[in-house]
Amino acid sequence: MFRSRYKQGADLDAYQALATQMRELVATQPGFVSIESFEAPDGSHVSLECFETDDDVKAWRAHPAHRAAQQRGRDEFYSWYSVDTAEVFRSHELHLTPTAPDPRSE
Repeated sequence: MFRSRYKQGADLDAYQALATQMRELVATQPGFVSIESFEAPDGSHVSLECFETDDDVKAWRAHPAHRAAQQRGRDEFYSWYSVDTAEVFRSHELHLTPTAPDPRSE
């Protein structure tokens, strides 16, 4: 889980362009499952990134283009961020309507 807040005056168009590049790149990474992003009520942004294994997470964290994007985030875009890594021990889902798409496949 990646949570962040933008710096005052950050170039949000440049941020969105970089975020789009990173979304396209992460989707090609081994073990990538899904990514979902939200804006929280307090104005922070939350991104839930799911991978099959911890090694897959570590490989994405170390990817050269992602490392460069991380540095740009610290330099240009974020006033604050936090990263939490967790393991899912149990998962349950229930589709109540037959036409409801799995949000992780979008």
